[in-house]
Amino acid sequence: MSPTVLRVKGFRFYFFSREERRGHVHVQHAEGEAKFWIEPTVELAANFGLKPRQITEVQTLIEEHLNEIRAAWAKHFPGGSH
Repeated sequence: MSPTVLRVKGFRFYFFSREERRGHVHVQHAEGEAKFWIEPTVELAANFGLKPRQITEVQTLIEEHLNEIRAAWAKHFPGGSH
């Protein structure tokens, strides 16, 4: 299961149900995908095809919606991790 947390500017932000315990969010776009840590700070973990400009834009979007993303993580993974 990969619940979508947010859709903004052509980017889909989502979680994988069975992955690392450290808080993170995956981002999908027509041009590629990326993974960002959301704990303890927002940080790029992996990039698969997104341009540097898109990575900067995605990081800004994550920071703008960080409370919402972290709340969705806590709801999807009770206790803040899984």
